Amino acid sequence: MDNVEKTLSVAGAITVLCPVVLLALIGVIPILGFRLRERTITYFTQTAVSIGWCASIFILVTMVYCGVFRIALRLGNWVEIPQEHFHLEIKFIFDRLSLPFLILTSTLCGVIGAFATRYLHRDTGYYRFFLFYAMFYLGMVLSSLAGTIETLFLGWELVGLSSALLVAFFHNRKNPVRNGLRVWAVYRISDGAFLLAALALHHLTGAGDFEVLMGAEPWPSGLASCTPEQSTAVGLLLLFAAAGKSALVPFSGWLPRAMEGPTPSSAVFYGALSVHLGAFLLLRVSPLLDHSLSLRLAVISLGIATAVLASMSSRVQTDIKSGLAFASLTQVSIIVIEIGLGLRYLALCHIIGHVCLRTLQLLRAPSVLKDYHAMENAIGEHLTRTKTETRGGMAARWEAWSYRWAMEQGYFDILLDEYVVRPFVTLFQWSDRNERRWTAFLSGTRVNTKENVVDAERRDVESGEGDERNSK
Repeated sequence: MDNVEKTLSVAGAITVLCPVVLLALIGVIPILGFRLRERTITYFTQTAVSIGWCASIFILVTMVYCGVFRIALRLGNWVEIPQEHFHLEIKFIFDRLSLPFLILTSTLCGVIGAFATRYLHRDTGYYRFFLFYAMFYLGMVLSSLAGTIETLFLGWELVGLSSALLVAFFHNRKNPVRNGLRVWAVYRISDGAFLLAALALHHLTGAGDFEVLMGAEPWPSGLASCTPEQSTAVGLLLLFAAAGKSALVPFSGWLPRAMEGPTPSSAVFYGALSVHLGAFLLLRVSPLLDHSLSLRLAVISLGIATAVLASMSSRVQTDIKSGLAFASLTQVSIIVIEIGLGLRYLALCHIIGHVCLRTLQLLRAPSVLKDYHAMENAIGEHLTRTKTETRGGMAARWEAWSYRWAMEQGYFDILLDEYVVRPFVTLFQWSDRNERRWTAFLSGTRVNTKENVVDAERRDVESGEGDERNSK
């Protein structure tokens, strides 16, 4: 058994090192002054993903054959502060939850990598795409295999950063950059909740190891080491983090904005892997749900609300990628409901099936549109569409309101901008004005604020000096 564990540890190290080496090769070689050609980038990508996939399959087959339920790969403590109940340990776990998600990640990243080599051939952003792709691949591997909450947070951050950068991939246009910033802002809010939950778990249990937090039994049979009240508090923070990452209510507005990126990134990130990362987090900390009925009800309620919003919004979208994005969100919310009900194996199987289906649909979407327009051009007219019946009275008003509500994604973006973002912006602007006045007072200079400029211009116009300046 010791030899088996050593062999599995070596294979596990290979699966972790493959994305690290890939990111290092693609990221470091151009810094040294060497230009990477498309063929070289493709070779590096396909080799790293293929080796990682073969190693993960080997681990799965060996564990099933030998009856091993969990393998831990430890890289030691990197930071240790005993008086603050904090230590940073890098640890990876291969179990019933992480291995399927790892194999799924390697498979889909390999498919998307092969697709992108042809889709982005001779594109000016070819190198940038595969750099962000390598960063995303590393983040997904770290998140899937994380044995500590700090390791999971590291992978979580890499996934978020690469996703936001790929949303803004076409940076010469305004909308992609604006939507990328929006996605990044939502991710930062959810990451803040994740970080608070990690700190709370360290202070409550003295560790960030999932074996200590969720029990030593293999997933999903672990028992949380927290009290029901502590599980509720920490679980709500993690649920908030999962809502931001998986576009659950009230953060659903960033998902259609993410479709501004290239089709390969839309397929593997927002339609498949990245959008399911919040559900994966809930599965990893599912023992917390067993300790708190109120937390389970919150998870189920959030899933139901998101399912209603996403199912209605998907029916009113005018482009195929946004429609598929909301269809994907509908399934993610159903997965969240299954997790809240305790159906963990069903939720895991649902994730695997839905990820594969949605990736195929998003990759096929551009070809479907091309085939559709080719058919219309061959026929010489638009294809026959189903006519809708017009109604009057209360039914018509209800349909109009429902349509507008679905088009605006439940008005959650407007509510967040009005009641969350604007108060912070107003506070920061007020603080900036006061700081400028105080520094101007100390330095004996005049504050050059917008109000002072407007007052000066008005006085110039009233005294006639403004016309003289304009003539000059």
